[in-house]
Amino acid sequence: MLQIQLDRLRKTEIPLYLATTTRVIDNPLVDFSDKFKVSYFRGDENNVLQRYYECAVKFDLDVIVRVTSDCPLIDSKILSDGISLYLKEENADLYLSNTLERTYPRGFDFEIFSMKLLRQAFENAIDAADTEHVTPFIWKNKMGSVQIKQVKGEPDSSEYRLTVDTEEDYGLIKKMIEDFHADTLTGEEIIDLLRSHPELPEMNKHIEQKKV
Repeated sequence: MLQIQLDRLRKTEIPLYLATTTRVIDNPLVDFSDKFKVSYFRGDENNVLQRYYECAVKFDLDVIVRVTSDCPLIDSKILSDGISLYLKEENADLYLSNTLERTYPRGFDFEIFSMKLLRQAFENAIDAADTEHVTPFIWKNKMGSVQIKQVKGEPDSSEYRLTVDTEEDYGLIKKMIEDFHADTLTGEEIIDLLRSHPELPEMNKHIEQKKV
């Protein structure tokens, strides 16, 4: 799944970084990164905010585009369009995403924010929910200066779930890739596939996403 996601993300032509943990169980991810020439950083398992911040510092980043590895079918065009919109704003206080007001399938998620906002979160976040999930401190606007902009898709397709947290999720993604070559499809084509084959989203429709 990580290789599929990597292949799709590389179409954006932006640098990619894998922020994984120092646990021995994640050594295969480091081996994967070496094999496929992806820069990586290893940090704290539970304080993901700290891991993200230290990764950004190591690679001297000024803008962070956050995607999670449980979204193998993320669409490069949606992501590229979001990046273009963010860069056009030239605003270090801007948080741009498609996650707070959902209109895209869960699994097409992205967040874009500046190093300035990430540093503020790292230096000021105290609550476990803020350090475990990276961005809540930012989008809850706890510093009072964040400007939030949401990217919305039409028509609304937020009822679909393409993230992999459970066996049912994995079964859906596996079937979509093996039977319909979803890994080669655009985001729009994937949504069309789900609409034309209603038996597919039924496979994990009952799964409830954990609350942040």
